[in-house]
Amino acid sequence: MLAPVADDLRRVDVLIGRRLESDVPLVREVAQYIVAAGGKRLRPALLLLSCGALGYRGEARLTLAAVVEFIHTATLLHDDVVDESSLRRGHETANAAFGNAASVLVGDFLYSRAFQMMVEVDDMRVMRVLAEATNTIAAGEVMQLMGSHDPQVDEARYLEVIRRKTAKLFEASARLGPVLADSPRAVEDGLARYGAHVGTAFQVIDDVLDYSGDEAAIGKSLGDDLAEGKPTLPLIHALRSGSAADRAVVRQAIVRGGREDFAAVLRSIRASGSLDYARAAAEREVRAAVEALAPLPQSEFRRSLLELASFSVVRQA
Repeated sequence: MLAPVADDLRRVDVLIGRRLESDVPLVREVAQYIVAAGGKRLRPALLLLSCGALGYRGEARLTLAAVVEFIHTATLLHDDVVDESSLRRGHETANAAFGNAASVLVGDFLYSRAFQMMVEVDDMRVMRVLAEATNTIAAGEVMQLMGSHDPQVDEARYLEVIRRKTAKLFEASARLGPVLADSPRAVEDGLARYGAHVGTAFQVIDDVLDYSGDEAAIGKSLGDDLAEGKPTLPLIHALRSGSAADRAVVRQAIVRGGREDFAAVLRSIRASGSLDYARAAAEREVRAAVEALAPLPQSEFRRSLLELASFSVVRQA
């Protein structure tokens, strides 16, 4: 799927390692720990594929691919502290290994390093896109926190949160290709829409896998969202469409949090068809993403963008 940008991604990994250097040992240790834990590098790949689809081969593409990965990694560090998570990608989270204070402060370091690097590109449009994305992500995090343990959160509110919290960086990554290539605004907006829809689909499936995935594959414990009282789409649908008994089970689990009710909640969302409903919602996002790519000329990069959209809903991790 990522073959057209495989060499670029290797170069980005080298750049990431180089730009993690710090004269403060703990900064270097925590930052290298979280980056070395792996990840799909989807956001850098999306940026590189959008550049390739438009024929842009400048060095700035590699710098900005590292920037979006740093921004993403910083959000993970902060997320895990807020969510009190202990496992990510099958490894102990940085906050579990080094403590909350170190995780938050190293997350701040990664944000500031990302902004140093984007300034080096010396393009005001690039800085505007990434500054807006970073601010939107932070607002989405706050919105999600406000909705914790709240069974009144509806589907529209849920989608607004994930469009800000997750999809916005996908959108920015896809938009930066045409920005760097100086493409017409219609092309830029089309790729941005593609990124937003793929990012939304990706998060919806993440929320489905929290109730249907394999723990070894997804690298975290099932029921993490429930433990944190997050009203994700499977729960929202069950509250809207389930039987009275199922609605009561789900409502109580959201309000109370914890994993004690996981088995009962899983029975309720299965009985309500809520996992299928959420998958169908993700598939609609993918269809919209595919439509947004229609104006792009045929190329191996365009084919990979289409495959990436499909991957977002069929993945098991």
